[in-house]
Amino acid sequence: MGKKSKILFCLVLSVMMLIMVTACGANTGGGGGGGGDSARGGLDVSNDLYIGVYAASALDYFYDHKIGLAKAGEDFGVQAEFLGPTDYDMSAVIATMDQSIGRNPDGIMIIGWEESIIPSIDKAVDAGIPVVTIDADLEDSKRIAFVGTGNFAAGQMNAQALVDMLGGQGKVAVVGSVVLSNIQARAAGCMDIFDKYPGIEVVERVAAEADDTTTAANTAALLQKYPDLDGIATLDGTSGGVATAVREAGKAGEIAVIAFDRGDNILDAIEQGWISGTVVQQTALMPYYALTILFNLKHFPVDITSDNAAAGISGVPSDIDTGVVLVTKENLKYFQR
Repeated sequence: MGKKSKILFCLVLSVMMLIMVTACGANTGGGGGGGGDSARGGLDVSNDLYIGVYAASALDYFYDHKIGLAKAGEDFGVQAEFLGPTDYDMSAVIATMDQSIGRNPDGIMIIGWEESIIPSIDKAVDAGIPVVTIDADLEDSKRIAFVGTGNFAAGQMNAQALVDMLGGQGKVAVVGSVVLSNIQARAAGCMDIFDKYPGIEVVERVAAEADDTTTAANTAALLQKYPDLDGIATLDGTSGGVATAVREAGKAGEIAVIAFDRGDNILDAIEQGWISGTVVQQTALMPYYALTILFNLKHFPVDITSDNAAAGISGVPSDIDTGVVLVTKENLKYFQR
């Protein structure tokens, strides 16, 4: 190829690349506000409805859930709703599920709180509405996938951080709900680590409730019962109640406390030195990726077989671990809102 031909070829190639880039750019616009045409190659998804069903939704913990769900709705150009009672009421959750099923949404996301809601999940799936559990799983239900923290590994991180702070020696307690499946998995992860250290004695498992006040009272009783307690592993979003009890007992700095989640009160307690650190979940990813799964299942299904349904294949990832990170004073500033 001569010099002039090479120059001409380069010019033509440059023009072709410019056209391709321009075309791609015109096809990647955001779908905020329910548009969605440009974001999905001309596909109108503005009438798509995806519902997140929650309980205890007034907790600060669900701040990030709301952010993730809203962002997914905006990015995909679909309707995304956050529903459920403000308190921990499974009857109200079941009622919300029934109402949601009646609206025939394109998918439902729900926290696998307790086995009592399995019939509601199965009812939705039987009605042709795919369900993804988030945050806490119910494997025995007909849900198509779970998106949330790998809770056993998160419990291991919590316990290992506490063991390291205590130098592998001391009396510790575990504080967390005794009924929720995700907290039970974290507790199992904690015990897996504690069992590896002969110098660590787990004196008690303390029940946490769905509010900081009750958890603080339970922790205060624990501190009175074990005045020589060295550390506390806290496994849910009511860790602020533990921090309150430790501070009011005048033992801030004396008892090592590893909390869970990133509520403002928990982060403030780290800043004040009342607790040592907290295991933070990437909570906003849970509803975001759950909606992504549901959206793709409807509009861009992957044919794993000649007939996924008949073969008993959902065609989506069955389990997505959204991960955790340990937050201490060193990296605290990046997590404060």
